Amino acid sequence: MKKLLAVLVLVSLLAISGAAWAGEKLTVYTSMKESLIGALKDAFVKNNAGIEFDYYSAGAGKLMAKIAAERESGKMTVDVLWHSEVPDFYQLKKEGILEPYVSPEAKFVESPVKEPEGFFTPVRNGTLAITYNTRFIKTAPTSWQDLLKPEYKGAFGIANPALSGTAYGSVVALAQQFGWEYFENCKKNEAKMGQGSGQVVDDTAMGDLLACIGVDYITTDKIKKGATLGFVYPKEVIMLPSPVAIMKGTPNLAAAKKFVDFLLSREAQQIIANSGTLPVRADVELPKDTLLPNPHDAVQRAIVLDFTTMSATKEATIKKFTEILRPGK
Repeated sequence: MKKLLAVLVLVSLLAISGAAWAGEKLTVYTSMKESLIGALKDAFVKNNAGIEFDYYSAGAGKLMAKIAAERESGKMTVDVLWHSEVPDFYQLKKEGILEPYVSPEAKFVESPVKEPEGFFTPVRNGTLAITYNTRFIKTAPTSWQDLLKPEYKGAFGIANPALSGTAYGSVVALAQQFGWEYFENCKKNEAKMGQGSGQVVDDTAMGDLLACIGVDYITTDKIKKGATLGFVYPKEVIMLPSPVAIMKGTPNLAAAKKFVDFLLSREAQQIIANSGTLPVRADVELPKDTLLPNPHDAVQRAIVLDFTTMSATKEATIKKFTEILRPGK
């Protein structure tokens, strides 16, 4: 009888434990690089040992396609979405599939993207600036106009905006700031349209290009590995924030809120800063050898973009850019 009672107690405890565990799961869809999301996952799980954490990492386009397929099937797996295509979040908000949540940590966030209702919140402020090869360029460029000078003739690269969301953002920003005349002048100076954002940085490191519009963490990663690259921010900063959002109807709402709180915490923001991109909190220390600007100053200098219209005008913008920069024109 005692053995039977002990077995029943054990079964009950396991059932209770299983029920609690079943309620503490979290699936994150993200476009962040594996090293960053991996480090964040480790830190989050360490502080929240009762949450079963899983993530799916892919480009923003694939993530959105996966979510669309899940919505069509009626079986949503994702609890939290985090990527760098801001217009997607405005669209998802419009479609009514995001859960509003204003984290207690949100008051520390500095970003050009603001969503006061909490349908999404910027977690990092990705930036693009001028990446150049220090073997061949001894006097660093200081402005976007410098790339139109004779020394960069035929050797300035811009990633194809049709292949890269960050490249598309940079094209929109420069066209808005300087007009399409800027790219007309780039064409006159024989600027080259490259492939993805990583490829133009690679080409600059190899010396096939002398400079390019470079993504912060891609360039800093190359420099850490010994590439002879410099990275400078003109007065006008291209800033493309990466928001996080909770999916409406998630059965793991409590865990999702904990993860958003964590991403905006100083601990997580320090991990983000150490990865080579700007945190959204100004009270986080940048690495001593960083080439990144002061987070607060960078936000103040950021080119103000209308992210709500970027999706609607994307096809026309890419077509216009391609017509200007295509070879042989």
